Amino acid sequence: MVQRSERLGEIIEIFRDGRLHFARDIAAALEVSVRTIYRDIDALAASGVPVDGERGVGYMLREPVVHLPMTLSLIELEALSLGMAIVQEVADEDLQAAAKTLIGKVGDHVSNRRRAPKSWGFNVYGPGRVREGRRHLPILRKSIREGSKLRISYVSLAEESSERVIRPLQTEYWGSVWTCSAWCELRNGFRAFRIDQIVSCVPTGELFKPEVGKTIEDFLEHVGT
Repeated sequence: MVQRSERLGEIIEIFRDGRLHFARDIAAALEVSVRTIYRDIDALAASGVPVDGERGVGYMLREPVVHLPMTLSLIELEALSLGMAIVQEVADEDLQAAAKTLIGKVGDHVSNRRRAPKSWGFNVYGPGRVREGRRHLPILRKSIREGSKLRISYVSLAEESSERVIRPLQTEYWGSVWTCSAWCELRNGFRAFRIDQIVSCVPTGELFKPEVGKTIEDFLEHVGT
């Protein structure tokens, strides 16, 4: 049986010719009932698809549609809500704000015309070390996006202090701490730094270009993932 999301896409494809279409003809083409087509068109309109028309008269698009609006099932919404709850607790302020905005946008998003509950019943408590480390996340994320070097003051778990210039490649969340995997110019190799052990973190103003043996792909191969 065709999934509803697929059928909604097929309805939009039918509408793409810009002509007026009757529900009975769409129903015949998709081998479903006219009542099902009415419900589908109502769902498309509620999702923001510019559908004009009414029952018994016919339907057409007011303007072209490039992408089919995303449809999420309740279990998908639940998974997304859990993910955003985690982000709001363990990530930096910018990502927390983005997570709050995102969950607000999808909170009323429904699949098959069912309303999502007001609360999914999730709460997340990040340990203190996570909260200490996340203050450096914005600059690390920006450095990864831009491909820029950072100068860090770092204290190892053995309490050894060092000054390093690194090329951040990715950040990792381990459930209790954040780490940053990078190419370390001091050690001339890949290193993983606990972000809560970074004392200071400032841009050098220097960008780095991908070099063989120093890229994220090389790192992932190095660690065997």
